[in-house]
Amino acid sequence: MVSLGMFLGIGKEMVETKSKEKTLTPQEVRNILKADNKEIVELCKKASIRPKKNSKGYTYFSYDEVKNLRKVQAAVNGVTNPIGTKLPAVSTSALPSDGSAVRSILASLQVLENKLSDKIAKVIDEKLEGMDDVVVELIRCKTDNETLKQKIVDLNKEVYQLKNELNSYRSVGFGFYKKKEVYIWE
Repeated sequence: MVSLGMFLGIGKEMVETKSKEKTLTPQEVRNILKADNKEIVELCKKASIRPKKNSKGYTYFSYDEVKNLRKVQAAVNGVTNPIGTKLPAVSTSALPSDGSAVRSILASLQVLENKLSDKIAKVIDEKLEGMDDVVVELIRCKTDNETLKQKIVDLNKEVYQLKNELNSYRSVGFGFYKKKEVYIWE
């Protein structure tokens, strides 16, 4: 079983001396995390940890807080296998010294980028394909709408003329009407 001190990467003797106190100073936290104060402050913000102060005003951390900081540090650095287990070492002799591995990775990334761009362009083209028909239909509807508006204007003029014509007749009785004389002033 791995002790908390070994889990955090500190020695057994340090654990024994600190087990009585159960706190760590900022200097010890810097040594454990191998980080400067600025990075520790950022890690504290991300882990929502507020360091406590003792009666003398000195800052201290609990073991659990340091453990959480270590996890956050591993997550920030992209380590999927934080604290406690060692990652296998990569042999540099397996990589060619001429940079062909880098070129092949870059080529693979370029191919991936091209495939993604082509797929996105294809999807956009498929979505926009039906839009041409919609635009033509909208133009046709707009033209029909303008034609109908003009017919309404013409019909309103005709209604006005018919009302004037109707008002030019007066009733003479027995259902008969006589047209009034219209005087034109010159």
